Amino acid sequence: MDDGFLRGSYPPLVTPFRDGAVDRETFARLVDHQIANGSHGVVVCGTTGEPTALTGAERTELVRTAVRAARGRVPVVAATGSQSHAETVELTAAAARAGADALLVVTPYFIRPPQRGLAQYFIDVAGRARRPVLIYHIPGRAAVNLEVATLARIVEAAPNVVGIKHAANDLAFATEVVARFGAGFRLFVGLEELSFPMLAIGAAGMMNAVANVAPRQVADLYESVARGDLDAARRLHHALFELNQAVFFDTNPIPVKYMMRRLGLLAANEHRLPMVPAGPELERRLDGVLERAGLRQIG
Repeated sequence: MDDGFLRGSYPPLVTPFRDGAVDRETFARLVDHQIANGSHGVVVCGTTGEPTALTGAERTELVRTAVRAARGRVPVVAATGSQSHAETVELTAAAARAGADALLVVTPYFIRPPQRGLAQYFIDVAGRARRPVLIYHIPGRAAVNLEVATLARIVEAAPNVVGIKHAANDLAFATEVVARFGAGFRLFVGLEELSFPMLAIGAAGMMNAVANVAPRQVADLYESVARGDLDAARRLHHALFELNQAVFFDTNPIPVKYMMRRLGLLAANEHRLPMVPAGPELERRLDGVLERAGLRQIG
């Protein structure tokens, strides 16, 4: 890989809905918005994009929409994982055909497989893929933990597994990954509050939901660390802290979609069941966060 590829801020985009349908026109505008505000790439159908509420065809069409909107200006990473091996293989192949530059595959959720099963799963999926693959490690949602030794077995057998998105409050895991696999292995931050610490120890970038709301600040945080200006990065870390927390005032992306509507980025913070929009108390709380962050609210 080119050394600059898969580095920086890669926001996992929300999926806009309009009257129950996927709003591809708004989604394309969100891709443009990210590029205009300095994001280094975009992630389609990550957790923030509510992929479990989408059909396989909708997920692939969103990848296609992002690729068309990006027009090669930034890489498009397609999240193609599922709880089903067969569905993951199908989604992965479809995303590659749709033009995705790289793939993000979550550990199979709900099943709670053993480590040897996880190793075989990712080796098989990566062996079928024709793109760089990132593993998505999110034990809080998937209810399964990937051990560093298992990751090593996967990387040894599948050279196109080039990195991992780590979304857990575990700096020891992140440190061990950097120490074991080196700077060329793409470690992405998946938990907003750990962005600055993980970047400081060698992470390649962030895939943070909060960048849907504040893309420029998140991209600037990465750039500050990349050029060695840790004082500037520390200031951004503190400036983003309450926004980072707000993402998890309720299940992501409920707070994110509400804040995006208030900023004029979405016409409505619409979800598909069992996800539901923010209630009045949460709305008031989030309005306060936006005000203190200096973000201009409309409507």
